[in-house]
Amino acid sequence: MTPPPARRRRRNEGDSAAPRLALPRRGSVRRSQMITTYGVGSLIAVDNESFVVSGIDDAHRSWTLDEAPIVHEHRLAHALGVRHFRLPPASEDTSKDGVRVRRFPLWHSCPSCQSLQHVRGFNPPPGKNVCTDCDDEPLVPSRFVMACEDGHLDDFPYWKWLHRRNREEGATGLCGGRMSMRFSGQSASLRSVLVSCTCGVPEVSMEGAFRRSALSDLGVRCEGRRPWLKDAPAEFCAQTPRTLQRGSSSVWQPVLKSALSIPPWSDGLAAKLSKHWDNLRAYSSRAELEIYLKGAFPSDPTVTVDAVLKLLAAEQEEDPASGAESDTAAASRYQALRRQEYERLCAGNALRDKGREEQFVCEPPVSDASALAPFGVGRPMLVKRLREVRALKAFTRIADPEASVEGHEAPLSLTPTDWLPAMEVHGEGVFVRLDEERLDSWADSDAVVERVEQMRAYHDRVLRERAGDPTQAPASPATPRMVLLHTLSHILINEWSLGAGYPAASLRERLYADDTMAGSLIYTATSDSAGSLGGLVAQGEPRRLDDTLGSALRRSQWCSADPLCMETETGGANGINRAACHACVLLPETSCEHGNGLLDRALLVGTPERPDLGFFAHALVL
Repeated sequence: MTPPPARRRRRNEGDSAAPRLALPRRGSVRRSQMITTYGVGSLIAVDNESFVVSGIDDAHRSWTLDEAPIVHEHRLAHALGVRHFRLPPASEDTSKDGVRVRRFPLWHSCPSCQSLQHVRGFNPPPGKNVCTDCDDEPLVPSRFVMACEDGHLDDFPYWKWLHRRNREEGATGLCGGRMSMRFSGQSASLRSVLVSCTCGVPEVSMEGAFRRSALSDLGVRCEGRRPWLKDAPAEFCAQTPRTLQRGSSSVWQPVLKSALSIPPWSDGLAAKLSKHWDNLRAYSSRAELEIYLKGAFPSDPTVTVDAVLKLLAAEQEEDPASGAESDTAAASRYQALRRQEYERLCAGNALRDKGREEQFVCEPPVSDASALAPFGVGRPMLVKRLREVRALKAFTRIADPEASVEGHEAPLSLTPTDWLPAMEVHGEGVFVRLDEERLDSWADSDAVVERVEQMRAYHDRVLRERAGDPTQAPASPATPRMVLLHTLSHILINEWSLGAGYPAASLRERLYADDTMAGSLIYTATSDSAGSLGGLVAQGEPRRLDDTLGSALRRSQWCSADPLCMETETGGANGINRAACHACVLLPETSCEHGNGLLDRALLVGTPERPDLGFFAHALVL
């Protein structure tokens, strides 16, 4: 990662082919972290400096596209409205370039002279971040930043925080003094962080700066700044700014969208046709298409007219929104994407007659699955090979990572682009599906409906509070079958982490839960290898799955936090859980699709007073 230099000009301003100046490296991160941890708009600490990762604008070439290989996943690209995806540039020494970063925050302090000011005030030499008055003492970036829920980011207003009494007394203008910051050392709290000024105002601490209304009480408003986007104009913003720690997870949360590669898109043919789609869509007859393919792929027998027609037909069927670009249409396309995956997971895709390029292999187990019938679980499917593409669509700020709701999405670029950063991962998994007839009968129970309705009401309230316009807030996805499948996935992941040697953080869930779907895919996938070597698939064999389900459900009957855990009515972040805590069903946040929200183990095993609440209660009695 490299910050842009202070001055940068071409040898010949009129020559667009003039070579780019080599910029110093500031550090390196893994490719996967550029999607999940240090993506566009996030703050990254390198040694004693702090930077914000630049956007993906093609005009400013913040990302070196020459070293960003293209990733193809047609279904996901169509759902997100882009042409393709790109891997972040590699950080190895062989890489000629990397991802640009910009210095942020711009306010720094010197630990030697205790001066607190804009970095320019220290007059550091180019490429360095030191105090020239203190024998090149390294500067310390501000620990505090200011952000709002619309994604804007700015420096903390130290001057206004320190001179607030002047404002209360009606004084205007700057004082002309020099500010300083020191640490009293009496405690580790904000009370020990003291800010003063040579103008003589009383010294104040940073205590209270994190109150929700602390900045608005000072008359500070969000200026709409976007430092990760070069030359971005300030936007009008009506949101209340908040003080955040520079390293807090609330400063940046990714909005990730993912899709599995499934037939007919999983055999590598779609990637070969990536540059030809516009031309292929223009042909209306088989003869015209055959002539074009012979000219474009003269020596590739895998590119046949029938295979291409199959892809074109699949593309036509996969757009329920008819090209609309509204948020509702995008959500509809993404839901249709999940439904296609569910149908393929149910139908399977056997390895026989498939080439080595096939990226999705899903087969039923050879052994009899009747042992799972008492649990209301259908025949599992063993996903022996899968490929998932995870794309960074946008990011949020001040969003609660455990709230199971996304905040306002901040853009990755100043102008729209036809690509998004993404990672492709490979692995394996087990697909578990519940008996829908038994599930519907259980979900219609008044006791079950009443219990889930309370969770749904709390979640709807959170969504309304988070939305700028409460009337436009999305509806909560909480339904009896969704909460049941979600909690079942969690206990299976926990059980496999205990009995099969998989760390819980290495497993992920992928839920398929609506009126037409009732399944869950539990899988392991990594970006730097071909997943595992069949260990997870082996857990899906009916005999082992029978033992795992029995053990997981018995373990769910009791929690070390009971009776408090089972009897609570509002648990977890924002009260959207019921009987769920870290001692029983919660997982690492990377494993859960809903931020450890909308969970209730009482729907699995019932409660001591109402055992009929549990979908699996009858199986535990047997």
